[in-house]
Amino acid sequence: MTRPRCRFPSVALVSTLSLVLTAALLPAAGAPTTLAAAGAPITLAAAGGPITLAAAAAPGVERWNVDLSVVDRDDVNVRRTATGLRLRAAKPTGRNAHSPRSAVAEGMLLSTSRTLARPATRVRAEITASVPAGATVEAQVRGWRTAGWTEWWAATAGAVFDRPVTQVQTRVVLTASNGGATATVRGVQLTADAAAAVSAATPGRTYRVYATRIGLVGELTANGRTVQPRDHFAALPSRRGLSPLNTGDYTVRVCTTSGSRCEYAPVWDVGPWNTRDDYWNLSSVRENWKDLPQGRPEAQAAYQSGYNGGRDQFGRTVLNPAGIDLADGTFWDGLQLTTNAWVDVAYLWTGGGPRGVVGDGPLNIRAGASTSYAIRGLAARLAHVPIQCYVIGQSVAGPYRTTTRWNRLATGQYVSHAYISGVYGGTVPVC
Repeated sequence: MTRPRCRFPSVALVSTLSLVLTAALLPAAGAPTTLAAAGAPITLAAAGGPITLAAAAAPGVERWNVDLSVVDRDDVNVRRTATGLRLRAAKPTGRNAHSPRSAVAEGMLLSTSRTLARPATRVRAEITASVPAGATVEAQVRGWRTAGWTEWWAATAGAVFDRPVTQVQTRVVLTASNGGATATVRGVQLTADAAAAVSAATPGRTYRVYATRIGLVGELTANGRTVQPRDHFAALPSRRGLSPLNTGDYTVRVCTTSGSRCEYAPVWDVGPWNTRDDYWNLSSVRENWKDLPQGRPEAQAAYQSGYNGGRDQFGRTVLNPAGIDLADGTFWDGLQLTTNAWVDVAYLWTGGGPRGVVGDGPLNIRAGASTSYAIRGLAARLAHVPIQCYVIGQSVAGPYRTTTRWNRLATGQYVSHAYISGVYGGTVPVC
């Protein structure tokens, strides 16, 4: 497990400002500097003053401000002060120099989603913030379409979606080094419009990666969940696929290499090792490590081939090739693993078709449409499962209905519809 953060000296000694633009840190100069981003100028104020990112809006665009005044339970390690939004504590989550968790501190404010007046394909962010050297601020957005939420994309230079979206949600991510000064964010303004769409990811990708067990019961995940004994969730090394607290918007299907056991688990943490390694995406949109093959985690390349000097993005020596972390319940009960192992992972939000939301779980997935069939794994509570079609089978009384309907999942296994709280992404046909 991991999460990203960065380093900076005390406020009294700060003489340089930096701000995250997409995945890069841009230091402020002694005089205002103008850079081009998404066709509009960005002005960085002189050192010691605020940084304002101002992107000129085209005619007919929709603009709104992110509410930074409300910090509640789905926000992580941030607080509202009289001067703006700041980190609550600049403390990294890694326990030691060799921990696969992040080497820097991170906080995150999640806004409510906004329904757009008209569909949009591009969203840009304008951030007003004071950012000490070593600290970072980034505005990230995702969009809602028929098939569900897109991944999270950095919006400072403009996030472009492959299909029009009707809702937009924003999160503001702050990072800092251990004990360093924190940025102060005073405002975030969003602009939505229609721009040329580009492909953001290849649909329905599945890769074989190395899985490690999370453990860490009682600690906090990147989305603010306190890890429970035998918990059911997963961690991936990029925030692009991080579900907000108590949702399964980004769900993975993790199976043993033999296919005998699978679990559908929501992504609730960031890691292992890296925090900007969305290795399941095309190289053209991958955050870092664009020269690696699609589907190959940086930690795997570092461990097996000495890539990047055998180190992760924080400069730590990589001690295993992990591309996914599994909570104890997913590891022990869902897959029935006894040690770290290679697994087959499907990144379900990159696919299409109807999705069912598991309202109560972990739910048994079975080989047929009856409780008499063998259990082939689990679907965690809040996981989003791809439904191919449905059949009539044994009647089951569940928390949402009593029904004879059983949903056949993409793996050819079945779950009772009595435990599905809702379906989106299309109409489910009869098998």
